[in-house]
Amino acid sequence: MPELRRILCPVDFSACSASAYRHALSLARHYRATLFVLHIVELWRYPSADFAASADSFEEFCRVLSEKSSERLQDFVKRYPIEEIKPECVVQRGDASDSILSFATAQHADMIVMGTHGRRGVDRLMLGSVTERVMRKASCPALVVRPPPHEVLSPGELRDPVHLRRILFCTDFSEAAHRALDYALSLMAEYGAELTLLHVLEDLPGSADPADATATVIEQLEKLIPPERRQTGGMKSVVHIGQPYQQIIQFASEAQTDLVIMAVHGRGALDLAVFGSTTYRVIQLGPCPVLVVPG
Repeated sequence: MPELRRILCPVDFSACSASAYRHALSLARHYRATLFVLHIVELWRYPSADFAASADSFEEFCRVLSEKSSERLQDFVKRYPIEEIKPECVVQRGDASDSILSFATAQHADMIVMGTHGRRGVDRLMLGSVTERVMRKASCPALVVRPPPHEVLSPGELRDPVHLRRILFCTDFSEAAHRALDYALSLMAEYGAELTLLHVLEDLPGSADPADATATVIEQLEKLIPPERRQTGGMKSVVHIGQPYQQIIQFASEAQTDLVIMAVHGRGALDLAVFGSTTYRVIQLGPCPVLVVPG
């Protein structure tokens, strides 16, 4: 089972960041992990920096900006207190995506938890955002969070700010998917959640019997369930036929899923097309956070 000892949550003080931070807090509590909260000061966002006439005045501007950002970050984490968790707050200057990736590598982060501002709709399937670039290059899993449509976040400042009751694991039976299953089983155990294993059949040959094809895949899915889980329950196998991202989104919406877990494959020259298809569509159009596990 994977161990989450060091969790990184970049924040930009938006509503999406707040949702992501509460998920990161919950994970840190369940796994007793160190939680790093990182804010990146990007100078290009502050036009007044152009008016710093000398090196001294520019450095003073940057110092004050960093101090104010640090104060704001401290105020941000105080809004969501959990007694057991003492997050380590860090402010850096630089490019957001590069700084997040460098920090994750330096701190040996086991997971990155981020909000996304990506717009919904097929015209914005490629996020073009910091979140997208981090997902592409991070060597550890990334949990991508947008504010959920149903009540996953606990109201108020409770002991655990997130309830994961229903988890959906999507598999294509690849080696990468097997690694992602380890995270699904671990999160299921930590949260006492129900876990659904879903495989989507597409391009079924015209001569194939859908019932026979479905039964064959159900058998494959059942083999993924650990023996001890077959006795205690809490897991089920589901097969749908159709376009993968549409079927995943439909199932997640109808089942009021709290978390989708998906694997992504290699980062090659076709990364833009491969990584951007099913995974991005589920992140952009789906109803809940998505945990992306690299192969």
